Amino acid sequence: MSFIDLAQQEEREIIRGYHAKFVHTNNMTIAYWRIDAGAALPEHSHHHEQVVNLIEGEFEFNFKGEIKKLSPGAVVVVPPNVPHCGKAITDCRLMDVFHPMREDYK
Repeated sequence: MSFIDLAQQEEREIIRGYHAKFVHTNNMTIAYWRIDAGAALPEHSHHHEQVVNLIEGEFEFNFKGEIKKLSPGAVVVVPPNVPHCGKAITDCRLMDVFHPMREDYK
């Protein structure tokens, strides 16, 4: 069992405007994002299943060419290897859960 204090975790800017704190387990990665208004997430895909949880703000999510405007409480399940991208409309807070663990975020 682990207890983690996010306030003590170092925040890292992964791409311009996308700041994150990470929690890693043996099987998954949880990313707590602070995203600047206007910051774009380029199209990409990965072999991880991803669950996106919008906590604060508004985010435009492009999934398989379908654009959805997300507001707090929205959840998106992204299957592995599916291209997706997005853009923060306002300052946002997101929580992503990835399975399996994201080695590239360690």
